Amino acid sequence: MEFTKDLDARGLNCPLPILKTKKALAEMTTGQVLRVQATDPGSVRDFQAFAKQTGNDLLEQSQDGDVLTFYMKRK
Repeated sequence: MEFTKDLDARGLNCPLPILKTKKALAEMTTGQVLRVQATDPGSVRDFQAFAKQTGNDLLEQSQDGDVLTFYMKRK
């Protein structure tokens, strides 16, 4: 998937991946896509809840070993 900006949140624990994602999305324009890579297992439910609360779209999520990858589209 194509993305505009990349955020490496690997090694960070909750709530840091979400806080960094919120900041990164605030710097982007509507329709741009942010790729976030995280290793905190709680990130799966955190990103789903974050998408519902903020109106940003969680386009895709996947896991490769310990690394979780999320694609968020700016509302």
